[in-house]
Amino acid sequence: MNNDKQQPYQNDELLIGRNPVAEALSSGRSVIKVMIAKGSASGAAVEIAAKAKKAGIPVQEVERKKLDFMTGGAAHQGVAALCAVKEYSTVEDILALAEERGEAPFIIILDEIEDPHNLGAIIRSAECAGAHGVIIKKRRSAGLTYTAYKASAGALEYLPVARVTNIADTVDELKARNIWVYGADMNGTDYRKTDYSGGVALVIGNEGKGISRLVREKCDVIVSLPLKGRINSLNASVAAGILMYKVAESRE
Repeated sequence: MNNDKQQPYQNDELLIGRNPVAEALSSGRSVIKVMIAKGSASGAAVEIAAKAKKAGIPVQEVERKKLDFMTGGAAHQGVAALCAVKEYSTVEDILALAEERGEAPFIIILDEIEDPHNLGAIIRSAECAGAHGVIIKKRRSAGLTYTAYKASAGALEYLPVARVTNIADTVDELKARNIWVYGADMNGTDYRKTDYSGGVALVIGNEGKGISRLVREKCDVIVSLPLKGRINSLNASVAAGILMYKVAESRE
């Protein structure tokens, strides 16, 4: 077989076939999502889908041709899984890092950021700005894929990233620990006129929809970036970088 056709692109985090995917789920490996080819009604595929759903892992039904392409024509048996290139941390790990450094927590919360390039860029800026960790959502969010890892320029080796089921519940938990939550959204207070002293959790919303309604309502403060041009929004990773360095400035 032509080696060039086996892998149309480098994707080390893609597991192919029923047994490898089943083993990954059983071992507790960080699986971002499971993909099942349409029409794969075999007992093994159904069992894998059920196991993934029970673990809170998204299951996506895809066209068999798409799975053929993604796996480079390998014998995928109608099943593949996208796995994290680095194990996820926990929210407690992030808080422990802040305590270890003797600093008030500085956390970035991403509410359904979908582009892995944006995720990697935000992780890179967060590490550079002195944040203690990033929190992402399990569903409808980019995960720690090779693309995100590459975009982070190595920052993923130093910055914990936690994955949670419910962002709104996590916000409540952080507020109970005396951490103020700042949401980046339109029609808020000018970010330059806001006090960021103490524990800070900065929420960045989805690239198109912004912060979800429930999460927005739970934020202590909504901050906005003034826009002088004709475009009415900034790229999520650019906005995040600006706000993170404003928070970092207030902590010096």
